[in-house]
Amino acid sequence: MIKAIIFDFDGTIIDTETAWYNAFRDAYKEHGVELTLEQYSGCIGTSLHTFNPYEYLMTDLKLPIDKQAFRESVHLQHSALMQSEEVRSGIMDYLNFAQDSGLKIGLASSSARAWIDKYLEQLEIAHYFECIRTADDVTKVKPDPELYKQALAGLNVGANEAVAIEDSPNGARAASAAGMSCIIVPNAITKSLEFDKSDRCYHAESLAHIDFREMVAGAL
Repeated sequence: MIKAIIFDFDGTIIDTETAWYNAFRDAYKEHGVELTLEQYSGCIGTSLHTFNPYEYLMTDLKLPIDKQAFRESVHLQHSALMQSEEVRSGIMDYLNFAQDSGLKIGLASSSARAWIDKYLEQLEIAHYFECIRTADDVTKVKPDPELYKQALAGLNVGANEAVAIEDSPNGARAASAAGMSCIIVPNAITKSLEFDKSDRCYHAESLAHIDFREMVAGAL
């Protein structure tokens, strides 16, 4: 029996990732460089150590670009694109179903806490989460399992008693490494990425396509 649900944030609760990719892609175009999704996928759902889209043009391609000005332009474009984004389909139903059913609700994100708090407040959903773990709480983010392990401990549940809700391959790997089952609901960007095959992971277009009662009963 499932006792807790732990959500990823970026790309899962609200699709910030598509806006980030489009903002970076457009910024790269201004400098005559194509940013492919394959290249950009190195930083989806994890840290910027594998691929840092803020610095690549300067460090790898040696283009004479002002780093701060570049960062600010990308952030402005991202903010503009995010104005039309809403909570993804099925998320609010799951949050309400879980709360009404007495399930514990957690959040495990590779993003910084300030970023998470900004959107949780904006979306007015912070009160749903009993435990929140972010990049501020761990040494290594996803695909390392530490974020999920800390969230499980904070909710006082075992890995076999919780389900992770994820959108990216790195997030799914983290949940699997923590010993959890995982529902993968890719967004417009991550649906084209390659996910590891795992008996612990269930794929769906959105949470609206997954019966909550079957999930709680572990029937997925």
